[in-house]
Amino acid sequence: MATSYRGNVAPTAQPAQESGAGPIIRHIGLHDLQEALRLGWEDFKAVPSHAIILCVIYPVLGLVLARTVLGYSVLPLLFPLAAGFALLGPFAALGLYELSRRREAGEPASAIDALDVLRSPSFGAMLGLGTLLLALFVVWVATAQAIYVAAFGYTAAADIPDFLERVLTTPQGWWLIVVGCSVGFLFALVALCISVVSFPLMLDRHAGAVDAIVTSLRVVARNAIPMAAWGFIVALLLVLGSLPLFLGLAVVIPLLGHATWHLYRKVVVPDPNARPVTPRPSRERRSAADFPVAILPWWRRNRS
Repeated sequence: MATSYRGNVAPTAQPAQESGAGPIIRHIGLHDLQEALRLGWEDFKAVPSHAIILCVIYPVLGLVLARTVLGYSVLPLLFPLAAGFALLGPFAALGLYELSRRREAGEPASAIDALDVLRSPSFGAMLGLGTLLLALFVVWVATAQAIYVAAFGYTAAADIPDFLERVLTTPQGWWLIVVGCSVGFLFALVALCISVVSFPLMLDRHAGAVDAIVTSLRVVARNAIPMAAWGFIVALLLVLGSLPLFLGLAVVIPLLGHATWHLYRKVVVPDPNARPVTPRPSRERRSAADFPVAILPWWRRNRS
């Protein structure tokens, strides 16, 4: 891996000495989290259009989700569904990791370059871990629904004021908040432990899913306090991004995606025996006005 153009590959602490064949894990501090966020913000400012292209689906899904939930009288699922998107975030940010990797290596970084992650030798492993996170998301939503039914039965709330009154002013509602948040915390903890550096590791070293999960678990075990703080930062930023009808996620998601790549760089020692990657063939740069016909085979033949 090429030296960072900003120097953030340099060790921030002495690497832990290990005899195993797995990646070497550094001890990091809270200041490293701040630095990862700063570098992530630099990446976001440098390629803001990519954030819109890759992450606009989040606010759109949020708006559709709110409308669907309100329309079908399943209001109690709105918060669990919105919160559950955090479980899928590490997989959804694959393109952002690629952009940060390219900027770090001094390579061109454009919207189309984010799709290079699809050609990674480890994309199958990424897809497998993403499927695991999706399964975790589905189980969380089902669990949240079961908790609500246990508290209030199957009677649906008449409207938003009625729902808020149930949750905020009754003993059943208080029980729902405590139990729901506690169980949600456990789901988030599992997702953090298995994916905090998994996807960047697979992108960087083409590791398998199992090796990536094991490395993430080692990172959390060796840096328990910083990783707990990172989980809190992620949760806080996602909540703040969700407040204005989920539109803030168009900034929060790319920021966290870029920052996660730099967190990976700080906590995992680069492989000194990394084999050089064969340069990808350059692609013809096309105008945005050519989309979507540019993806059609007959258009490409005519252009050639």
